[in-house]
Order: sequence, then C-alpha cells, then structure tokens
Amino acid sequence: MSRADPVFSDLAVRLTTGVALAVAGFGAIWAGGWAFLALTALAVGVMHWELGRLGGLSSTNVVIVAPAAALSIAGALLVAGGAASVAFLALPALLSLGVAATVQPDARASIPVLVAGSLAIMLAGYVALILRDGGGVIWMLWLILSVVVTDICGYFAGRLIGGPKFWPRVSPKKTWSGIVAGWIGAGIVGALFMAPTGTREGLIAVSVLVSMASQLGDISESALKRRAGVKDSSRLLPGHGGLLDRLDGVLGATLILGLVALVTNYPEAPI
Repeated sequence: MSRADPVFSDLAVRLTTGVALAVAGFGAIWAGGWAFLALTALAVGVMHWELGRLGGLSSTNVVIVAPAAALSIAGALLVAGGAASVAFLALPALLSLGVAATVQPDARASIPVLVAGSLAIMLAGYVALILRDGGGVIWMLWLILSVVVTDICGYFAGRLIGGPKFWPRVSPKKTWSGIVAGWIGAGIVGALFMAPTGTREGLIAVSVLVSMASQLGDISESALKRRAGVKDSSRLLPGHGGLLDRLDGVLGATLILGLVALVTNYPEAPI
C-alpha cells in the first residue's frame, strides 16, 4: 500500500482523538455521579452550539453560543432530579425557537430542525443519565461499545470490502457492506454482554436494533450537514470534526433505547 493511499490516511489522527474521547468518556461512566452528569451536561451544551451552526446561526453569535450551552447544561442538571423534571427538556428547544425567530431572520426556515434536534439531544442526555443511574456501569458500557463497534466495523468493512452505496445522496461514503458489518459487530457485543448482564439471546437482537439506530443517527446528521453545505458540525475534534459528528450514533442509539425502555422496563428487564 503506497504512502499516498487515502484509505487509511486519517486513521492515526482519528485513533488519537478517539482514544482521548474514550478515556474521558469511560472515566466518567466508571465514576458515575457528578462526573458523568458534568460530562453529559457539557456534551449537551456543545452539541447545541453545533446544532445552531448547522441551522444557519452564526457560530460567533453570543446569543446562541452562551445561552444555548448554559440552558442545555442547566436542563441536564435538572433532569437528573427525576421524571418530574422532564418538562425542563423543552428549555433548549424554546431557546432555539426564539433565537431562530428573532435574531437571524435568514435562519427561520431552520426552526423545525433546531427544535427537533434540541429535543433529541436533551432526551438522549436524559436517557443516558437514567441508564447510568439505574442500570450501572455495565449497561452504559454495553450501549457505548455497541455504537463504537458498529462504527469501527462499518469503517473498515466499507473501506476494505466496499461495494454498493447505502444512501449516496445523503451519506456518500456509507456502503451496504459497512452497514451490515456494523450490525454483526453489535450483535457480537450483545452476545459478549449476555453473561455480565444476566440476560439471554434477546440482547443480541436489542444490540442490533441499537446498531441500526446509531446508523440512523449518523445518517440524519449527515443530512443536516449536506443541508447546511458543510463537511463537519465543527472543528473541535481533529479527525472527527465536531462532537455531533462523533456522538450522532450515540444519540440515535440512546433515543431508541429510551423507546425500548417504555415497553420492556429496560434495562432492569431488557428481554
């Protein structure tokens, strides 16, 4: 393989950034409590800032950079108090609505995107907090690893195997081989976590569902970026773009997990 081969040209940078994110993320997951809450709140705030950029709001506008992050973090802190605080999930969405409607008239067409994205981010943050508090470290590790393995398997399968594109108009790099490899990888994660979680084979199916949702989250964010005419949600993370670029799959997976929880009392009785 020549040095000019672009297939793995970004791998070193991606791995370095990925390791740093993994250390911070798994450290907060292991510690739990205020450490995990603080990291979740920070992530929610940063993703709202990036969402504002994708919605056409100026990244230098203090009206979106400061209040969106501040209210997002406040919302994350409030929802940690229990189900009675879910109403505060609407705060960032209302802020996005007000900013889009009054600050930048050109961005008013993005109001549905800003509101829907804002609620999705906050709901995912809420589910993550509840999962870590109620399910413990093991279930958070299962969720994150299901998403990470989906991404890794999709990355390598897509580049080594290639083949037909999954949805070239929205996500030109995604192939069917990468999509299916992600499902298989997540299924293996589910199989490995059956014993530690005390569950049965159904966890494999749940893991594949989580994998599909993570891919949908990735594709949805790709659609937002194409709509905005940008490659990345921001440049915060070398090799990965922005935090939304890195956590779009986690958002999708966490949201579907929240829906599963409504039906199965997950994770206490996931199967």
